[in-house]
Formats: sequence, structure tokens, C-alpha cells
Amino acid sequence: MTTAPKQLHLAAHFPGVNNTTVWADPRSGSQIDFSSFEHLARTAERGLFDFFFLAEGLRLREHNGLIHDLDVVGRPESLTVLNALAAVTERLGLAATVNATFNEPFELARRLATLDHLSEGRAGWNVVTSSDAFTGENFRRGGYLDRPAIPQVLGSARTGGTPLTRAAEFVATARELWDSWTPDGTPRPFAHHGEHFCVEGEFTLPRCPQGHPVVIQAGDSAEGREFAASAADVIFTRHGTLEAGRAFYADVKGRLAKYGREPDELKIMPGVGFVLGDTDAEAREKAAALRLQQVSPQNAMLALEQVWGRDLSSYDPDGPLPEADPVPDSELVQGRVRLGDPLAVAARWRALSRQKGLSIRQTVIEATTRQSFVGSPGTVAAELAEFVAAGAADGFILVPNLTPGGLDDFVDRVVPLLQERGVFRSAYTGSTLRSHLGLAEPVWKG
Repeated sequence: MTTAPKQLHLAAHFPGVNNTTVWADPRSGSQIDFSSFEHLARTAERGLFDFFFLAEGLRLREHNGLIHDLDVVGRPESLTVLNALAAVTERLGLAATVNATFNEPFELARRLATLDHLSEGRAGWNVVTSSDAFTGENFRRGGYLDRPAIPQVLGSARTGGTPLTRAAEFVATARELWDSWTPDGTPRPFAHHGEHFCVEGEFTLPRCPQGHPVVIQAGDSAEGREFAASAADVIFTRHGTLEAGRAFYADVKGRLAKYGREPDELKIMPGVGFVLGDTDAEAREKAAALRLQQVSPQNAMLALEQVWGRDLSSYDPDGPLPEADPVPDSELVQGRVRLGDPLAVAARWRALSRQKGLSIRQTVIEATTRQSFVGSPGTVAAELAEFVAAGAADGFILVPNLTPGGLDDFVDRVVPLLQERGVFRSAYTGSTLRSHLGLAEPVWKG
């Protein structure tokens, strides 16, 4: 008896103005005009993708006191964009990144429920947190929650004021609000009294068409993995190899049982890039040229200074890495998430540079390249299917290199091959984001 191949899931990430896009390309469009969002969303829906994904930030990033990277912060607010896209799409899921540190449960639960009603059950929420006073300055309270060590089991007990414990209670509170109306449409009072939130009253919207909006968690840390296992429907991650993906997949799926969850109740979808060519060799050449465009000499030095936390303008991007160690608590870069412990990152980069004889620019290119699938359409389709079959992912969030037309070739040339392999749908079979992901509607907890 032949076993049907495991189905994979696909989502589309709207690219920003950063070092993963070629924003200077003549074909590059606006990241503000609605036509750009509409183009990518319609392309994703034509490709039968599960959802369209918008990242977001809350303050323009600075480097040495100067704004240097608009990225996802320099565009319209995500939920506003997705509500507009609900009117020009029919089946595509619509997922927004919204910060749990600088929002409140009632207000955000209402905005997400509004999107779910207007789209007839297609809303998703990527939960993120902030732990820096720089971002907090844009908000009335001006403060922030520090990021100390997080206990192994989030939500099992009160653990103090941290971004992730606030986020865990935030998600739980939002779900209480969404459940405060009965499935037959009767409103009931709610009351939540916890460590971070004390709210009570009546929610203003009936239960969502898909029960709850889909909750997505972005994070590779141990704390992020635990949070995803306890509370998320999808985890948005990154890993560089098939082996690393399998290890991450096994680790996160192995955490679900302690929360009474089955492995299929959490979908693991790494963010990946792709480069297509008529042949594998052509695709490799295109990918190499693309990285040189993305990581210019100036961008290489900016990336280096983000790790080292010091002015390195006197260094040659085609020369060796600095001998001096990074400054761990530097404020040279503001508003960007650090890649990790600066000393540990510098040690990895130095080892890579020594092993392969790489310059600063070459090291940055190799060390910061997102997991990408490079090759002919047939090669890329086969590798995507292999990752899913091997237990390294449940699907992928594709990050194009061009706004807004970077997904066109993938939909036209790769999706049909995935369908021929029997690993991807040939038509939508449901109308909600949960149905696309194979997630059951949450049981009402009234």
C-alpha cells in the first residue's frame, strides 16, 4: 500500500527595504503603495498559498545616531493593510506581526477579530515582543520589559515582568476575550486578573469565524520554542541545513506533549529565500550575483559594526576582520535585534573567515545568508519536498528578493511541479486560514 506524500504548506512574506532585497533593482516597487501589497497577495493566492505575512517594527532603526534602514518600519501599519487586502482576495490567509509589549489585549483582540470577520476567517497574528528602551520611547509609558532568563515552562507559574511572560498572558487573555461570546452569538461578561493584565467588561464582537485567529510565534531561542509549544499554531523560524532543521523540528515538536498537544497542532515554517534559473548552474550564478548586490561594501561594514558595536569605518571591507573584541552593551545600533551574544557571534565569524580565507565582506555574505533554495524549478521543488518528508519543516514562508514581483516565477514555475509531485494542493479545499493549515477550530472555553 502506497503512502501519500506529506503535504507542505506555503506562505508569502512581503519583503522590506533591507539586505535581503535588491531594492535598487529597476523592477523594485514601492513598499508603501497598496498596489505592491495587492500584487504579492494576489500572486500568493494564485499559487494557493496558505497565507500572506507582514512583518512590522515600531521605530526606525539607527546606526551611530543616523537612520539607516527603513525596512519593515517604514511602511503602513500591518492590520490596516490586511483589512484592505481582505477585499481583494478570497481565500488567502492574512497574517500580521503585532507587538505584545506595546499593545493591550482588549484593543488588539478587537482589531484581530475585526480582520477575521471582514475576511471570513482568514486572520493570523504573529506575536512579537520588544525588550529595549529605544523602542519604548515611541510610547506613552516610555519604558520596557527587560529580557532576563525565562523559566523552562512558560505560563505554568508567575515568572516576573519579562517580554515573553507578558506575551504568554497576552495571548491567553486575547483567547479569553474571543471566547467570551458563545458559539450561538450570545455575549457574556469577561474578567481576567493576572500578573500583567487586569481587565473586565464585555467584548464587542461575536466569536471569530475560525474560532480564534491563528497565532504565529517567531523565534529560535529556547524561550521562544517553549512559548510556541505552549501557545502558538505556527512557529516562524530559520535554520541553515537539513540536519539543523530536523533537530529544531524534533525539539519543538517534542515539547508539545507537556501542554497536552499533538505534533500536528503546531506547524513549523522556516523563512527561506529562493533563486531560480533554467539550470542549477545558472541559478547558482544568479544567487552569487544577488548576494553581492545585497551586501555592498557599505552594507558589509554596517553588518560588522552591528556585531562589534564599535566604529569600524577605518577598516577595509575587502580586508580581514578586526582583532579587537566586540563591545557587548554598545548602543551604536538602535532598534535592530542583535544576532546573539556579540562575543560568540564574533568568534563564529572569525572561525569562518580563517577556515575559508574570507574578507570582511565575504564573511558577512556567508554568515548572514538566509536559508535559500537555489536551482532550477525542478531542483527547488524536489528540495522543498525533501525537507518536509525528512521532518525538517511542515512548510515554508518564502521571502522574495524583489518587491512586489519576486514571487511570480515561483508560483509560475515551482508550484506546478509541487502539485505534480502530489505534495501541494491543486485547489483550496476550505475557506479559513485554519483549514489551509490543517488546524482544528479551537474548542470553545466558555
